[in-house]
Amino acid sequence: MRKRLLVPLAFVVAIGGLAVVAASGHEKVIVAHRGASGYLPEHTIAGYAMAYGMGADFIEPDLMLTKDGVPIALHDRTLESTTDVADVFPGRARDDGRYYAIDFTLEEIKRLAVLERFNRDTGVPTFPARFPSARDGALVLRVPTLVEVIELVQGLNASTGRSVGIYPETKSSVWHQEQGLDFERIVMGVLAEYGYTTKDDLVIVQSFESDSLLRLRELGSELFLVQLIGGGDAYAPMVTPEGMDQIAGYADGIGPSMTRIIDGDGNWVNDNFLVREAHARGLQVHPYTMRADVLPGYVGSFEELLELFLFEAGVDGVFTDHTDLAVRFLRERE
Repeated sequence: MRKRLLVPLAFVVAIGGLAVVAASGHEKVIVAHRGASGYLPEHTIAGYAMAYGMGADFIEPDLMLTKDGVPIALHDRTLESTTDVADVFPGRARDDGRYYAIDFTLEEIKRLAVLERFNRDTGVPTFPARFPSARDGALVLRVPTLVEVIELVQGLNASTGRSVGIYPETKSSVWHQEQGLDFERIVMGVLAEYGYTTKDDLVIVQSFESDSLLRLRELGSELFLVQLIGGGDAYAPMVTPEGMDQIAGYADGIGPSMTRIIDGDGNWVNDNFLVREAHARGLQVHPYTMRADVLPGYVGSFEELLELFLFEAGVDGVFTDHTDLAVRFLRERE
């Protein structure tokens, strides 16, 4: 059993008897979406460290499993949109032309370089103005494991005196089960090994799949859980009074798409129904994803976007690619 690193007391935001820890001392939580993904390739130790230094309250690693059952920080089931897997392992794609992480051992995945996200068909970067990855460059960033993310954050907490948490997302849970891997049991085991077992610990687990969160509860998890809510029709049943009642039965918060609160034309969705009804049930609300370089048309600046969601809509925190700008906004608003 690894020793749990102690962390100092932090500012606590409480709603309905539940609490989320904000290391910054602000009454709003800033979640570093995939690390400092506005500046460095997503899901890299360098990006997580940068987001920590920018003042994030939580660092977000998306999780997938390797062939040997190790949780790694990766957004997609496949590797070709964010790594050089096609160059390193030509011929290892499945019949659909995709390189699935679950087909590679951790040792093999550690041989890959992480690049800025790009279109696998055209090679064009998804966000052209971001970090200029080079396949043959001297700087090589690797795919981190969940353990590496935890040890980075806990180590920095010990050395800086801050209380930053992790906000992992279980990705493609049902799919992993179909591949013969009990995703939630594996992730719970790693988290428990590092002292994350209750709502009082510096961890929030999120998922788009209610089955994943229900599986965690079935396994006895007492962690703070967040139900992610996408913008598509499949999630419509969740944004009803009945759906919110169901979520409140197993989760402690929701992470909705921004469009579930304000539509693309800048109008409140059902008079801010989601935030109002979530808070009425004691659920925190952390919408995603706020990007300074990709603003919705109804705002003229990133600061205006933050003001609209954090204070006019009244959400409890936000996911952002630009942690530094969000933290500065909160500091200057005091």
